[in-house]
Amino acid sequence: MKRVAVAVLGGALTVAGVALLVLPGPGFVLVAAGLAVLATKFTWAARPLAYAKDRAQSGIDEVGESPWRAALAVVGALALLAAGVLEVAGVDLPMVNVVTAALLILSGVGLLGTIVYARRRAGTQPEPTAEHRD
Repeated sequence: MKRVAVAVLGGALTVAGVALLVLPGPGFVLVAAGLAVLATKFTWAARPLAYAKDRAQSGIDEVGESPWRAALAVVGALALLAAGVLEVAGVDLPMVNVVTAALLILSGVGLLGTIVYARRRAGTQPEPTAEHRD
């Protein structure tokens, strides 16, 4: 019974995440969450979860190391926040409703948090020495 519940919950999160990859919302986060849930009972889910973690970490590292990528990500986050707030404030945006507006706002806040985390993390890591560079 527990295995079925994990399969249903993990599958639902993963499918919703895949849909949100093309729709406004935190798609990648839900895909990773779904895979994490599935990996608790299904060994096959560990491999795509590891891949998702690696891709997420490389994206965070890229934003942390590049001021230009961080700036573009901030612009994107502010655009998400602005679209969500405008819809909530009563401006009728095409193909946006209150649920989408809430997801846009949550995505913008999540992206800003990720940018702050990435930049702080990059600032606290020591520069590699000549011996440790590849």
